[in-house]
Amino acid sequence: MPETPSASPLTSPPVPHASSALLASLAPLLHEWLPRQRWFAGKGRPITEFTLVSATELLPLTGSPGLLHLLVRAQQHGFPEQLPPATPPADCYQLLLGVRRSLPPSLASALIGHVAEGPLAGHTVYEGLDDPRLAGLLLERLRVPGPLGSLRFDKDPKAEIPAGLAARALGAEQSNSSLVYGNAYILKIFRRLHPGANPDLELPLALAREGCARVPAPVAWFEGANPADPCEPFTLGLLQPFLHDAEDGWQLALEAFAAGRDFTAEAHALGRATAEVHTALAATLPLITLGRPQAALLADRMTEQLEAVAQAVPALRPHAKGLRQSFDSLRELGAQGPVVTAQRVHGDLHLGQALRGPDGEWSVIDFEGEPSKPLTERRRPQPVVRDVAGMLRSFDYAAHLNPPAPHSPSPRQHAEWADNCRNAYCEGYAAASGTDPRTMPALLRAYETDKAVYEVLYEARHRPDWLSVPMEAIRRLATH
Repeated sequence: MPETPSASPLTSPPVPHASSALLASLAPLLHEWLPRQRWFAGKGRPITEFTLVSATELLPLTGSPGLLHLLVRAQQHGFPEQLPPATPPADCYQLLLGVRRSLPPSLASALIGHVAEGPLAGHTVYEGLDDPRLAGLLLERLRVPGPLGSLRFDKDPKAEIPAGLAARALGAEQSNSSLVYGNAYILKIFRRLHPGANPDLELPLALAREGCARVPAPVAWFEGANPADPCEPFTLGLLQPFLHDAEDGWQLALEAFAAGRDFTAEAHALGRATAEVHTALAATLPLITLGRPQAALLADRMTEQLEAVAQAVPALRPHAKGLRQSFDSLRELGAQGPVVTAQRVHGDLHLGQALRGPDGEWSVIDFEGEPSKPLTERRRPQPVVRDVAGMLRSFDYAAHLNPPAPHSPSPRQHAEWADNCRNAYCEGYAAASGTDPRTMPALLRAYETDKAVYEVLYEARHRPDWLSVPMEAIRRLATH
């Protein structure tokens, strides 16, 4: 059990220091530390300026340790990392900084730096989430809802959160940070912030109201005030049950292929789970019908991304004409009348967002959507085939990313394994929803093509060794 901080965690006042002096003293350290974080979105572009949005003491800085909560905007110059749309001119980040006079050896890897001047002169600043004492404090805040400075903590009134659960940071690579408490709960800390309700909180709350058991129901959460628009606060953190005995769908698929095992039963069950989530979302949140203008706009956006990625990744250019036909078919489909019903969807569905429990049932997690996309786009109703296309691409990745296996599968066997999973997934989806995604071939192909184009850009910039995987799909989609 982590040691309880001696100061009361529920009565800490907001930071009294002048904001300009506080930020000026931290800026030299943040300039070096922030770009090295895996969740920092603006890699490769220099930070030119920091602006303080808010500062709150979660634990008084007069003690040791103290815990300082910051919302900071980082202004950058240069080209955006994602194309399109353009990255906003200044991203807002959530930081939780531990403050001590000296750092114990156990926290040496969490060091951010030593403050030379200003309100924190003489103190050491470090990543607070790596400190079990400070991580435990966050759970205490969530156990007792209410405001604190510019922050507000809320929880499900029916939830009883035990005190004193041991905290540990989850080391998996991701675009946010997560803490696990006693194998009972997981707290996701959103790092790159957008004003308004985060879908990762909004959609699980809606699914819980509908009684959908496929998604862990939110237990508690906290938000931060947005000075630019009080009606659109920042979603800062989400506490949910931790499915500690569940297995990651991505790893399961990789292991199955590497061992030469069939994965169609698991894919079929995952298709059913996906359909159940979509059905519950449709029952509790508004639906819209995509007509000719919406289909044309959707096709235009997909075409714009294709053209931008073709400029950035020369390997895509020979296939651009064939790929564009998928988007033209979508545009033509819209001209024939209403295309399809659109609703709220997961937005970034793949095998890594699915967990299989000991009973063989699947749960779906991480409803944030693609973090690189604007929040307004992530919250926009979409055809359900967007999620289906994401999962189909994930089966393709699982079949083509495996290292050489003992049974030495041929390229044809790679493709057959992926196709079998893809078909089983669609059959499972149809069994639960009554609608087979394959009966909408033009729409499904357009979304799968759009996803593969996005993957080409991502792999070219972040994982060049993986570029062959989406390029294989690009060649297939460009010729069918």
